[in-house]
Amino acid sequence: MSTSTNNLIRLDDAPLNKFHIKIAGLTFGAHFTDGYIIGVIGFALTLIQPQMGLTHLWVGLIGSSALIGLFLGSLLLGWISDYIGRQKIFVTSFIIITLGSALQFFADTPLELFLCRVLLGIGLGGDYSVGHTMLAEFAPRKHRGVLLGSFSVIWTFGYVAASFVGFYMQSIGPDAWRIMLASSALPAFLILILRIGTPESPRWLISKGRKEEALAIVQKHVGANVMLDDEMVESTKKRSFMALFSKDMRKRTAFNSLFFVCLVIPYFAIYTFLPSILNLMGLSENFGTDLLLNVILIVGAVLGIWFTIIFSRRGFLIYSFIFLSVMLVLLSVLPTSASFLMIVVFAGFTLIMSAVSNLVGVFPAESFPTEIRSLGVGFATSMSRLGSAMGTFLLPITTASFGIQFSTMGLAVILIIGTIVSIAWAPETKNLTLSEAAKDVERLKKVALKGEK
Repeated sequence: MSTSTNNLIRLDDAPLNKFHIKIAGLTFGAHFTDGYIIGVIGFALTLIQPQMGLTHLWVGLIGSSALIGLFLGSLLLGWISDYIGRQKIFVTSFIIITLGSALQFFADTPLELFLCRVLLGIGLGGDYSVGHTMLAEFAPRKHRGVLLGSFSVIWTFGYVAASFVGFYMQSIGPDAWRIMLASSALPAFLILILRIGTPESPRWLISKGRKEEALAIVQKHVGANVMLDDEMVESTKKRSFMALFSKDMRKRTAFNSLFFVCLVIPYFAIYTFLPSILNLMGLSENFGTDLLLNVILIVGAVLGIWFTIIFSRRGFLIYSFIFLSVMLVLLSVLPTSASFLMIVVFAGFTLIMSAVSNLVGVFPAESFPTEIRSLGVGFATSMSRLGSAMGTFLLPITTASFGIQFSTMGLAVILIIGTIVSIAWAPETKNLTLSEAAKDVERLKKVALKGEK
């Protein structure tokens, strides 16, 4: 029986169903794995450094190695997925992650470990580009911000899980770092198995002129009464890396790259080396401190979902940048003797940094049209990981040479730059369809803000 025309709805307005949750869950798995990989290296390095006799240079290189891989993977695999499809990279990325994770167990030199982590970073980078894109292209606009923003919560759970694993395994023996690092292969392999058989993005299929296939996927997984008419205009547009820097897109590209960079440089620089930084600040690093900060990270990530629902995307980002800038300036000028005040300030920084990190999964996926969405998300992610890799590499060197307060002030300057960029260029994408959100039209911003109840 044919579906009545009166009952037809757009993909952006389809009700949330089990398939949306499944795609979200499969995508969240990458973020759990990423958080785990980033979180566990700080603990592993405390064992690796004396065993391998690592210099500050090698500590920085190994600490930033996965981020270097993320830069390469998100740029290259994101670009490839706009040509060959989302689903192929969706699966291939976790083959790379599983392999890179397992190979860490057998690393005997700093160079071997560095290369293994670059490899798994390449897989994570590709998955960041395609995972965000896949979910954005299936998700209804009413739930898109929450689903995309939830990436940060899952990442935080992965990071916290790594903290507990690292804390308890440090006492096992000098080679415990091998098990710590290789253990990320277990969740990666599980996600790989579950991803086999996932469908292709219907929006990507339409952009390739394959309307019948796209409609079949939507009707099977989303609903028999779902139509795709508002996406058809995208099929005639050209795909090109230079499209990111066209007149219509260059401001979006610059904004997404710069705000992403300015958030993640302090985040990764501080939390990759959290045990060492707490000691340098004069704060004791123990189970109680770790538990407190981990609880704050989780609370902040959940709080970020709520903020994404009740506030405009633009306002949430700008005011978070201002708050974080003030907190890091305070940390850079407070004396180490003011330990209680430093804990309060650092806790406030951790809470809001965790909350606003939700937006790194939202803005890029909503800012680019279908034909260059993976490329755009991949480019913004790659720039963020290049920046965070540099910050993570330089932090142990600058703190050793100039002290923690100098390094903290430098990170505060980066957050101030992010504030300026966001005030100047941040769009408002809330309450828009995915096609509307990708257009840089001032009128659409007013529509979005007007639609907030």
